[in-house]
Amino acid sequence: MIVVTRFEGRPDGDADGSQESFRTRLGAAVAVLERCPGFVDARVGRNIDEPALWVLVTTWTNVGSYRRALSSYDAKVAVVPLLSEAIDEPSAYEPLDGELNVNAPRQLG
Repeated sequence: MIVVTRFEGRPDGDADGSQESFRTRLGAAVAVLERCPGFVDARVGRNIDEPALWVLVTTWTNVGSYRRALSSYDAKVAVVPLLSEAIDEPSAYEPLDGELNVNAPRQLG
C-alpha cells in the first residue's frame, strides 16, 4: 500500500522563510512511523516550483498495518496532528501488480 500525503505550508515558512520547523516535524513523524510493524519506506519531498508544497510518501505491507500505526500512542502525538494539516484529498493507493481495480476484498493484514 502506498500513502501519498500532500501539505501546503505557509508561503512565508519560518521567520527566515526556510520552513525548517515543518521539515523537522515531518522527520519526527517518519521516525515514529518507521518503528511500526508493516512499515516499508518513507520519502519526504518539496515541490520544485511551489516551495510551500510538501509531500510525505510512505509504503506499507497492507492497509491494516498503516491503520494500526496511526492508532499507536506515539503516532497520535507526533503524526496525527501533522496529518490533520494535510491537503484534504484521498491519500491511500494500491500498487498496480496486475489488473487495475480488481473487484475483490483487500488484505487488511
